[in-house]
Amino acid sequence: MMNIEIANRLLQYRKRMGLSQEELAEKIGVSRQAVSKWERAEAAPDTDNLIELSKIYGVSLDEMLKGRPEAAPNNTAEDPPTAGNSDTDSTSEVFNAEDGVEKVHIGFDGIHVQDKNGTKVDVDRNGVFVEENGEQKVYTGTDGHIHKSPDIIEKENEHKRGSLWLKLPYPIVTVIAYILFGTLNVMGGWSYGWIIFLTIPLYYTLVKAILMRKVKVFCYPVLVAMVYLIIGFAFNWWHPGWVLFLTIPLFYWIVD
Repeated sequence: MMNIEIANRLLQYRKRMGLSQEELAEKIGVSRQAVSKWERAEAAPDTDNLIELSKIYGVSLDEMLKGRPEAAPNNTAEDPPTAGNSDTDSTSEVFNAEDGVEKVHIGFDGIHVQDKNGTKVDVDRNGVFVEENGEQKVYTGTDGHIHKSPDIIEKENEHKRGSLWLKLPYPIVTVIAYILFGTLNVMGGWSYGWIIFLTIPLYYTLVKAILMRKVKVFCYPVLVAMVYLIIGFAFNWWHPGWVLFLTIPLFYWIVD
């Protein structure tokens, strides 16, 4: 195991160089998983790999391991302390907590959070970086702009498309449909066409269930009531049609 502060420095050095874990692993001659474990403080690189890392990152071993540059050989005790060697060193720890596999570090080097699923969020002077399973999802580039991985962009586009469906004036659609049913005497005309208004909550909760990927959001009881009314009016199956209502608790038990 390795100190989490060293792991965070290795992560920041790599990002500063603009290297992916795969590119760094190829330069050193190790697997991407090995690099990922170093940056998660799950394993430590051996001496040879540390030397290679220091060469690639252009920093000394002392700076990489201790978070500060090596002292100049001509420095004397009378020299005034520099910002890098002061008590408020940029890597000084302010808060550090570890609960199982959940880690939170807040210091002068930034804020670093890792959850139990391996997702990491780093906010520091270099920008914002988000990783999932060792892959960068969101990061601040050298141009200062926020960059996102293709799957994150696709999720955002999917959400935007879903938002358009939510903005659809579906109640107006049902009113128009009801007028058509009554005028053309379709589905029982005015007498039973009003059942279409029950599809309003069904429509919006279905869209939300798809967007949120949570089946429980769907308004299943309204669907049961609508089906019960349809088979009751159309086929006079009020009994045993009521059995449909017994599926409501079964539905929520299954989705839970």
